[in-house]
Amino acid sequence: RAGETWHVLEGVSELGGETWFRLGDRDLSVHIERSMRLKTGDPLSWVTVDLCRAFGVGLLILPPTDDRVRTIVETPGGPLDFQTYFVRNRCEPVITGLRYEGASEAALLPAVITALEDPELKAVILCPSNPFLSLDPILATADLRNRLRRCKAPVVAVSPMIGSRAFKGPTAKIMAELGYEASTLSIARYYADFLDGYVIDGADHHVSPQIEDLDIRVEVTATLMETLDQKFSLAADVVAFSETMLGVPLS
Repeated sequence: RAGETWHVLEGVSELGGETWFRLGDRDLSVHIERSMRLKTGDPLSWVTVDLCRAFGVGLLILPPTDDRVRTIVETPGGPLDFQTYFVRNRCEPVITGLRYEGASEAALLPAVITALEDPELKAVILCPSNPFLSLDPILATADLRNRLRRCKAPVVAVSPMIGSRAFKGPTAKIMAELGYEASTLSIARYYADFLDGYVIDGADHHVSPQIEDLDIRVEVTATLMETLDQKFSLAADVVAFSETMLGVPLS
């Protein structure tokens, strides 16, 4: 964050504590407030809405559940919690499996169910995040994946891959370690049970017929986001593509 300071971590370091999880003072204030409220019994969804209000975020942002769900990374050296794997170990250990503790027992947030069943819902869009570390913990929550299969609105995903490379992060590495081909087509197959539309980069246009064979419509555009203009352009393309699937404007 702009103007961030690091006094707390500096103090922890002086005391001989661990500082591998690098959070600045302002980020720590958010974590302290959130943890305190959760421990006193406030639901995560309430805390999230209040944080959005405090930061001036006008959109409604909700977690999939108020229940506790943890990503556990299985490695040859034993299980690791997500932050230890991702931050402390910098994604270096080989992944042999992933599990999402509490996901199957969790209850979907009523507001999430209402949104998915809303006849006015125009689209569900999966952003180009890591399928295994970012999206699967959400999709594994309760029966969310089944609800996406039944959703009347088009479900559209943006590929996080261009060729065999991910936008960022360890997506390609994890896919290879779990036995998947690191490619846009492989991710389409992974989502094929609920996906209606798929946005891919022009560099992958040659796999469009194979994706369409999965009964998934394809939109080819520029998906690399290095500038703000590129981000706006991709968002506009995704919305326009979703509109063609629904047959009415999203706005």
